[in-house]
Amino acid sequence: MRKLRGIRKLNNSAAICVDSRGREVIVMGKGVGFGEFPREIPLSQIERSFYNINEKDQNVMRDLPPEVVLFAAKMMDIIKNELPYELNPNVVLVFADHISFAMERMKKNLRVKMPLAYDIRQMYPAEYKIAKYIVARLRKEFKVVLPEEEISGIAMNLINARAGEDTEKKGETEEFNDMLEEITEIVEKDFRIIVDRESFDFSRYATHLQYLFQRIKAGKAINSANLQLYPELCRDFPELAECAEHVACHIRAKWSVDLSDEERLYLMLHINRICVREGL
Repeated sequence: MRKLRGIRKLNNSAAICVDSRGREVIVMGKGVGFGEFPREIPLSQIERSFYNINEKDQNVMRDLPPEVVLFAAKMMDIIKNELPYELNPNVVLVFADHISFAMERMKKNLRVKMPLAYDIRQMYPAEYKIAKYIVARLRKEFKVVLPEEEISGIAMNLINARAGEDTEKKGETEEFNDMLEEITEIVEKDFRIIVDRESFDFSRYATHLQYLFQRIKAGKAINSANLQLYPELCRDFPELAECAEHVACHIRAKWSVDLSDEERLYLMLHINRICVREGL
């Protein structure tokens, strides 16, 4: 088959077609959207094709610059070889939309802060490295210099584009979220406070607890030179030590895991952070 059946125009460079198996596909290429529809579109005119794009993202493509979509597709060819998991079929358009918006913000001199940039870099090094590469490619190909915080934004797009997490992964995410809430309730009960879950400090606290949960599930221990502080901290802040013990008991009951003194130390530090911010 040397042609596709074009059924609807998206813009001058994109159209929705049907292939020989009756599958819907979005195609891109110079001028593919011109002319009356339905019509036959020669394969020689098509630069890129995208399967399994939902209707919402089809509408997104209508307003995206074709050169940005093609750039995003080219980057995805590289990214797929760098990540150990599958990406959502719609990721090219979502990614292109994010890049296009970032470029528009630069034109208007608008900057978006990423308060968890450090955590993203530490927690998702592969995605951060890829995002850094993409920002460099944007600078070379579009002469656009994005601020460093956009690296974290692009990395988050990749993280969120992980193809429909399997049941096990979704279950783990829900389990972690439940544990985070249960631990926070223990802190609230012990210190008789209401923790502001919308605050930046809670966001940092939650991120570090997620690290803890991941280490527990992976059976990895934390090692640092700070363990010597643990006895001193327990002596000077007995209420913190007691709260950390309550949390450790809860984790032991739920996951059959004993927290090391090192983990308890870091737990105390993070609990103290949100307690201090709450006025204690």
